[in-house]
Amino acid sequence: MRRPFTNLTLDERRVIARLLQAKVPKTKIAAMLGRDRSTITREVKRNWWHDKDVPQADGYWHVTAQSQADRRRSRRRKLERLPDLRAEVIRCLQEGWSPEQIAGRLRIEPGAPHRLCHETIYQYVYSAEGQSAQLARLLPERRRKRKPRYARTPRNRVFPVETSIHKRPPEINDRSQFGNWEGDLMIFERAQGDANVATLVERKTRYTVLLRNNDRKSKPLMNRLIHEMSPLPAEARRSITFDRGLEFVAWRELESGMGTKAWFCDPQAPWQKGSVENMNRRLRRYLPRDTAVLQLTPRSMRMMCQRLNATPRKCLGYRTPIEAFRDELIRLEAP
Repeated sequence: MRRPFTNLTLDERRVIARLLQAKVPKTKIAAMLGRDRSTITREVKRNWWHDKDVPQADGYWHVTAQSQADRRRSRRRKLERLPDLRAEVIRCLQEGWSPEQIAGRLRIEPGAPHRLCHETIYQYVYSAEGQSAQLARLLPERRRKRKPRYARTPRNRVFPVETSIHKRPPEINDRSQFGNWEGDLMIFERAQGDANVATLVERKTRYTVLLRNNDRKSKPLMNRLIHEMSPLPAEARRSITFDRGLEFVAWRELESGMGTKAWFCDPQAPWQKGSVENMNRRLRRYLPRDTAVLQLTPRSMRMMCQRLNATPRKCLGYRTPIEAFRDELIRLEAP
């Protein structure tokens, strides 16, 4: 059984330095210390001293190596040393930001006095101090067991072959074209009846729209989408990609009602519209399955949208979806 990893001590570094000077191979050094060879190799590479002024002084020196290692560990404790930075990180976590989004936003904020890596935030969240403050509960998404990504053999031909996601133009697939959306329904406990929340995510900007519906009938849903999206320019509502749920069988209404084309995933392959699926997982933090959907007010729905669209995204260079969406609309209006 492999023993748990522990950091190298000053005495171990002293032994490494002495044996390196004696030209002992790293494999033998590792065996003598009861360490893995990769540990010794990594240690020498990371803490090798380079002296520009006196090249003859280059080498592995145990005191210098220890000080360099201590300095790196102190950087990882940045959130423990800087209370203002710690408070800002916790505030962003409470707003639903992920550690990667927090770290990325700090890098582009002009007046930010400190920067840090998202891994530093994760380490703090799962440290003893972070666990006592229950910071892990603030993470936007918990890990789940991965499921195989494959599709079953199609069992019916309700949706024409020409609407298959495999027929979708490349400018939609690579997200280079604005105005292509993904849509889905969030379903809740049986006690909530047929009430649901429709989720729409624009593929290029990740801008999100949420709509509460009282039932799952397809034609009223399509009419609702037409009502909500028609005010947008035609170039901002080119297409919507759905899965093959019965809620979307009236998809032809979209093209006749506002000129928006519909595309469909393979059967049993909702992961092919990953943007909206990921958004639904984020939304479960605010809309668990036991939510009383019919009691959701328009104001609460708007507030959820505002929070999601004001969260910086790594895929957008840590801009927010509302900033990216607004820029695209301005480009459409430009002569």
